Amino acid sequence: MKGKMNIYYDEESDYLEIFVGEPRPDYGDEIADGVTLLKDEKTEEIIGVGILSFKKRTKNLEELKIDLPVKFEISA
Repeated sequence: MKGKMNIYYDEESDYLEIFVGEPRPDYGDEIADGVTLLKDEKTEEIIGVGILSFKKRTKNLEELKIDLPVKFEISA
């Protein structure tokens, strides 16, 4: 993944999305309860992650540590 990180949080539904790069058509694969990998429709490259019940999964929003069932790397 390469590009700017875009973060969107919907407080009403408690849903966090993190995308890397320019917006493009994507689809999601739920890999755990409430955790979705977002993939490019054409290349199937992972371009983001969506987390439902984000606040409920974090005890303290100043110290974010969420165990994801996948390795998620962002490089410069």
